Amino acid sequence: MQRPVIGVIGNSYLINDQYPAHAAGTMNCEAVARVSGGLPLIVPSDPDHVTVDDLMATCDGFVFTGGRPNVHPEEYGEAETPAHGTFDRCRDRIALPLIRACVDAGLPILGICRGFQEVNVAMGGTLHPEIRDLEGRDNHRMPDGSLEEKFAMRHEVTFTEGGPFAKLMGRAKVMTNSLHGQGIKTAGDRIVVDGWAPDGTPEATYIKDAKGFTLSVQWHPEYQADKDAVSRPLFAAFGDAARAYRAER
Repeated sequence: MQRPVIGVIGNSYLINDQYPAHAAGTMNCEAVARVSGGLPLIVPSDPDHVTVDDLMATCDGFVFTGGRPNVHPEEYGEAETPAHGTFDRCRDRIALPLIRACVDAGLPILGICRGFQEVNVAMGGTLHPEIRDLEGRDNHRMPDGSLEEKFAMRHEVTFTEGGPFAKLMGRAKVMTNSLHGQGIKTAGDRIVVDGWAPDGTPEATYIKDAKGFTLSVQWHPEYQADKDAVSRPLFAAFGDAARAYRAER
């Protein structure tokens, strides 16, 4: 059977501060190819280049990746402030309707960091612009240092007993990295928070009564996904869901 085609949502970059490019992290493609068993296809997140219908006709699943730009607060009914950081309105215009269409169709999605936040916003939720500014919350932002130090384990995530994440991982607590500034303020319609950091920050969600795979995480499981005991089952389950979706097409 041909490998399922997995759309890896890309981000906009400037190479050498002048050459525009659409790109996705090598780690995401490696995780899709090595652990999910899929064929990674980087998606240029610009409605001038792609449409939701074309993407859904082409792909058997989507990874909504992390990225430095944040979802624009207008997408959840709030005014822009300096704390909200930078934005990518083109990605907003592709990712948010694509998430809703995938949920309706049962097409598998995996949300990671910004993608985790996109899924919440797509379903009507809101975001805190800066988690570390909230009373009682920790600093979840990416630390300085080498790549290994940036992606090092930072805190526990506790899952709901008997929930989909605990079943998938075979345990109720795992250690994860942490490289995000924003986080869920209010959960969107049908968004179920299934995992939390020690300070109460939502870290794992799924969509209630969805026909397909809809797990999303606030951490970055793509780092060394083929070696990590938490990342491996997540990407493997996503790949199984994408193969099942392709078989039913």
